[in-house]
Amino acid sequence: MSACTEGFAVSCTGELESGVGALRREQELNRFFADVEARALRIAEIAVRNREDALDLVQDAMIRLVRNYADRDREEWTPLFYRILQNRVRDFQRRQNVRNRVIAWFGRSSDPEDDYDPIAAAPDPDGRTPDESLESQEAMQELERALAALPARQREAFMLRNFEGLDVAQTAAAMGISDGSVKTHYSRAVHSLRDTLGEHWS
Repeated sequence: MSACTEGFAVSCTGELESGVGALRREQELNRFFADVEARALRIAEIAVRNREDALDLVQDAMIRLVRNYADRDREEWTPLFYRILQNRVRDFQRRQNVRNRVIAWFGRSSDPEDDYDPIAAAPDPDGRTPDESLESQEAMQELERALAALPARQREAFMLRNFEGLDVAQTAAAMGISDGSVKTHYSRAVHSLRDTLGEHWS
């Protein structure tokens, strides 16, 4: 299988049975990826605060969806994809935490890449944003900073509900938790964001 970064198009050759059915499924997958790619990238970028890492995580999630779930019904792909993506984000964050602990243990590295500036690395608000109701660049930047400060589960619930438009059941499937837990995490996220954003909240 091959995957390209432009449009995250995926070729299913070798992953699915050959023939007209395989071509149709490949086209469906590529339409699905074209539909979710921008929102998925924004979600990953806010979580890991680095565009290149976010691109890698989104593409890896797409490849894993093709390898493991391409034969599922189209309606199942969205929660499955976001569950894969959230798992990949958490794996990445765990690896980064281990790396940071090792660096701290052995002292500060002289590598200039370790001088990480989270503000400078914040996602570009001039790109395609999932929440077009925010009217200014400043408001989008404030929202992204507030989202990044939320606990991971609250951030996931809020972004899946609002950025991707998943309902409670789909969000629960994507996060691997109960409907009630989704409602709890989402409610806490909303209250926290309202407290943090104040005048920027619409």
